[in-house]
Amino acid sequence: MRVAAVVVNWNGGEDNLLCLESLYAQGATLERVFFVDNASCDGSWERVVARFPQVELLRNARNLGFGAGANLGIAAALRAGAEAVLLVNNDVTLAAGALATLAGALETHREAGLVGPRVLLRSAPGRIWAAGGRLTWRQNLTTLIGHGQPDGERWQRTFAVDYLTGCALLVRREVFEHVGAFDADFFAYSEDVDLGLRAARAGFRSLLVGEASALHAPSSATGGGYSPRRKYMMGVNSIWFLRRWGGPREWLRFLFFDVAPLPGLCLLGLPRGRARGVCAKALGIWDGLRGRRVTAERLAPGSCWLW
Repeated sequence: MRVAAVVVNWNGGEDNLLCLESLYAQGATLERVFFVDNASCDGSWERVVARFPQVELLRNARNLGFGAGANLGIAAALRAGAEAVLLVNNDVTLAAGALATLAGALETHREAGLVGPRVLLRSAPGRIWAAGGRLTWRQNLTTLIGHGQPDGERWQRTFAVDYLTGCALLVRREVFEHVGAFDADFFAYSEDVDLGLRAARAGFRSLLVGEASALHAPSSATGGGYSPRRKYMMGVNSIWFLRRWGGPREWLRFLFFDVAPLPGLCLLGLPRGRARGVCAKALGIWDGLRGRRVTAERLAPGSCWLW
């Protein structure tokens, strides 16, 4: 199976080098690496090219977001004849042999269109960050399977999931040909869930291949779990996701489990420094309801009182 990798960068610093080292260590399974830079200003793409001259660099004049950046790399990989495209966040490192295991799973499970490894926390490699994801239509609409739980045999197997996180994801060429790539309007967050659902509707399964693993430093580009920018993006994109996939019951569950608790969460978050994150999520929900989308300009420092 001919595999090409796509890595999207926005001011990713030294994480890029660790990520690419792990990719090139995968051996002959990986034919090409497309590195997409979203107008970084930290010198990160220059360090990548100096360290890995074989990388195929694609540069954007401005920050288009993860979805649009990844789509640029996906299109290049497909033009180059890739039979599967590996999407990897630049804060992810693949374990030795992980790509061969994932590619083998695609060849064995012909019904599968998307496969991904169990993802461990880089800061605590004995704990799961995600073993795929599940739709709940509650807080954030989805949940990461196994999040925070100890790693072990229960996660080191292959099983079907609702979706796979875009931080480490191998996608069969036919998926893109049938349903397209990411919806770039999400900018960042929710685009992987949306792709998984579109693929499922077209008959492609998503499989967590727990025999393969990766390490992830989550949200390094957006400042962490409760950073205002991250929570804002999740708020906006929750509304757009619901518009596409939700019915009356799903909207009611979201309002009850995610919107109604926000005032209380804001008060509880004051001592822990999370109140701004909660306010940012509320603002994102409001902006989504008003028809606004996430843009780089909206996320720029000083563009909002919350960041």
